[in-house]
Amino acid sequence: MNPRPAADAGPVAGSAGSAVGGSAAAGSAGFLVGGSAAAGSAAGSGVGPIRVLLADDEHLIRGAMVALLGLEDDLTVVGEAATGHEALSMARALRPDVAVLDLQLPDIDGVTVAATLLTELPDCRSMIVTSHGRPGHLKRALASGVRGFLPKTVSAEVLAEVVRTVHGGGRYVDPALAADAISAGDSPLTPREADVLELAAEGAPVDEIARRAALSPGTVRNYLSSAATKVGAANRHEAAKIARRYGWI
Repeated sequence: MNPRPAADAGPVAGSAGSAVGGSAAAGSAGFLVGGSAAAGSAAGSGVGPIRVLLADDEHLIRGAMVALLGLEDDLTVVGEAATGHEALSMARALRPDVAVLDLQLPDIDGVTVAATLLTELPDCRSMIVTSHGRPGHLKRALASGVRGFLPKTVSAEVLAEVVRTVHGGGRYVDPALAADAISAGDSPLTPREADVLELAAEGAPVDEIARRAALSPGTVRNYLSSAATKVGAANRHEAAKIARRYGWI
């Protein structure tokens, strides 16, 4: 979970989208749903900078996001976490306004962290920044109360603007991910099943999948078998083709 300046540098560098279903508060930065006209300028209210907690297990990316958001006068990063449990502990202690969470954290994923924050700290709004933007992840995230969902390829300017939008009560969904989610239908796969099936689709053997997913080989085989059964495939290779056809991986 942006120097210009910030707009042209970052861990993230992509294009802007369009505002839909609300005001153009996101500065035409993406797919804004149900936002208010003030969402893009929440920091102008004189109540101090927006306090941000970042959680990403990739140190380089996390450090870059911290540096880039730190260039924004109305944003301040109050904590950095490398795991889901660390993010929860920091959030409880620091009470941030917005939690920017990586989807794939080593212990519990960003969506689970967001759902916990919604229950324990309802004033802390969560957004997901990910390199795994599958439709099933997006739908699960929105159902768990996540207010923003965007890929790590967005520009630093967009990242900062989405933080403002989410803090102001708006909702931001990357337009390409939203379109994919609408066309794909509901995925029968769990996030972990989708993860290992995606690695299988790349041709990785079980031992390599286990290493890359931080799982045991036996657990990987169980996930692959379950995924194949759910999509009606005879083996993991056929399952991967079916899942890709429907946009589930």
